[in-house]
Amino acid sequence: MSERVEPTITERLAEVRARIARAEAEAGRPPGSVTLVAVSKTKPASAIREAYAAGQRVFGENYVQELVDKRRELADLSDLELHFIGHLQRNKAKDVVLARATVETVDSDRLASELDKRASAAGGRVPVLVQVNVAREPQKSGCDPDAVAALIAHVRSLPGLELRGLMTIPPLDEEPERIRPHFSALRALRDRHLDASAWLSMGMSADLEVAIAEGATHVRVGTAIFGAR
Repeated sequence: MSERVEPTITERLAEVRARIARAEAEAGRPPGSVTLVAVSKTKPASAIREAYAAGQRVFGENYVQELVDKRRELADLSDLELHFIGHLQRNKAKDVVLARATVETVDSDRLASELDKRASAAGGRVPVLVQVNVAREPQKSGCDPDAVAALIAHVRSLPGLELRGLMTIPPLDEEPERIRPHFSALRALRDRHLDASAWLSMGMSADLEVAIAEGATHVRVGTAIFGAR
């Protein structure tokens, strides 16, 4: 019996794009309305290069040092867009700013103020999303849904930050439909506090279809593209 051949990153990426396209169509949304953030944490720069060669441009990293190293190793890819999607400590804010990353995980006034200070010192603005702990899970980062309005107001007051939208990491569940209410709740917060063009970063490998049906503008997919970690 022949040995099973694992699909390449390029093949996996094509399948994820096809899933996104089908989900967009089923939700009645225009093609290309959802941005794929390929989560490349713990994977080498060579894996990003393979996905980049297949047309992927936006990548997500969870660890600051990896983000910094990959920005340096991939400096020749001028249109590479890096998103920081992990918990960010204030003492690492400078590194993320200098790596020219979009920060999806702003969850407190103090972190926002530190990013603003570092961005202003660097002479630029940092695109950010407010991370919301929609399910109020005590072990997870993210601001409480009741604190979203105040945090949005604070971010908007800071000249070094550019507020792009909201992000959430819902509870783990093998049944994507059970996660739908959390995606719906984030959309409701966006509709209440921001305009309809604001980003909604939600949905991952197992539940991206449900997230897109509920309005996701960005889905963060790692395992389905790069394989198990």
